[in-house]
Amino acid sequence: MNLVILTTYIGYFLLIMGTIGAIFGPMSNDPLKRLLNIEVPSMGVALILLAYNETLALMTFLAVNAVLMLVFVRAIIKNEELEA
Repeated sequence: MNLVILTTYIGYFLLIMGTIGAIFGPMSNDPLKRLLNIEVPSMGVALILLAYNETLALMTFLAVNAVLMLVFVRAIIKNEELEA
């Protein structure tokens, strides 16, 4: 099997299973666990984009993860402030 096709299928699998796991997975109140649940589908998207173009995959993965981390860290801080 071609490596590009294998990478695409692994990316689709991670995207689907990670999304289902993030939605129906453990209902945790810990924001860090929720953040880690988001990383699995993002790795799937990165592998799918990697199958098409390596540069596009790296730029997209880095940009999206940087923005997501800023948003989630701000949400975690706001959540902690509201609980206190």
